[in-house]
Amino acid sequence: MATTILVAGATGNLGGRIVRELLKRGAEVRALVRPSSDEKKVDALKQQGVQIAEADTSDVVQLTKACEGVSCVVSALQGLRDVLVDTQSRLVDAAIEAGVPRFISSDFATDFTKQAAGENRNFDLRKEFMAYIDKKPIAATSIMNGAFAEILFYGTPLLDFKNNQVGYWENPDWRIDFTTMDNIAAFTAAAALDESTPRILRIASFQLSPNELANVAQTVTHANYHVVRLGSLEELAAYNKRERAAHPEGEQEVYPRWQQSQYQQSMFTAQHETLDNERYPDIQWTSAQEWLSRR
Repeated sequence: MATTILVAGATGNLGGRIVRELLKRGAEVRALVRPSSDEKKVDALKQQGVQIAEADTSDVVQLTKACEGVSCVVSALQGLRDVLVDTQSRLVDAAIEAGVPRFISSDFATDFTKQAAGENRNFDLRKEFMAYIDKKPIAATSIMNGAFAEILFYGTPLLDFKNNQVGYWENPDWRIDFTTMDNIAAFTAAAALDESTPRILRIASFQLSPNELANVAQTVTHANYHVVRLGSLEELAAYNKRERAAHPEGEQEVYPRWQQSQYQQSMFTAQHETLDNERYPDIQWTSAQEWLSRR
C-alpha cells in the first residue's frame, strides 16, 4: 500500500513541484486546499491523481480530518505571521490529533538558526514556529536550502547580466548556498518518504562565492564580469533597519523591498558548513554552469 503524504501549499510554485516529485516516487498525495483556492490549480492537481482535502485553515477540526491516515505533512505554505506561525501551528495540532508521526515545515531558506533576531523578519517568524513545533509530540524536520537559485535571474545586485556585474558585501570569497526549486522539491519528496529524517537537513545545488560566480557567468556568457564591493555587512544591516522603519507598510507585505534586502544580508552571514546532498543518491543536483546556461 502506497504511503500517503499531505501537502499544504500544493497550489503554489514550490508546493506543486513537491507534489510532482512525490508522485514520481509512487506516493499517494493529498493536497490541503482552502475553499477559496484557484479552481484551475485544484483541477490540475486532480488531473495528476492527487486527492483533494478542502478545509478552512482556521478550523482545527477540518484540518484534523484532512490529516487522517497520512504518514507525513509537508508544508510549503508562504505568507506572514498568520500563515507561517498561526496556520502552521494549527496544522501541527491537527496532525498530532490525527496521529501523524512527522511534519516537514515550510523552512526552505538560508539556515536561519544562524541568524540573529531582528535581522530578517520572515526568518524570525520561522524561528517562532520552530520553537512552537519543537515543544510538540511530533517529529519535525526543516530543510535549509540557502538561497533559491532562481534569484540569480531576478536582476538583483548579486548578479547583473545587463551590466556584467557581480555585487557583494564584505567578502568576495564568501560562499553562498544556492538550490534550485526542482532540487528542493526532489529532496523534500524523498525526505517525506524517509521515516528517519533528522531535525535539520542542509542542501545546496551549488555553493559559489561572488568571485566564483563571476567566473561562471563569464564562461556561460563569454563576457567579462566585474566583481564590485557594495559595502560592509554592517552598512547593509544599518540600511535594512532604516528602510524597514521608513516603510512600516511593508510589515503587511510578504516581500517588501527591505525584506528582499534582508535576504541579501542573510546570504552573506550564514552558510552551510556541511551538506546532506548524498542522503538520497538518486537526486541529480544542478551545477552552477548548467543553471546559468538556462537564462
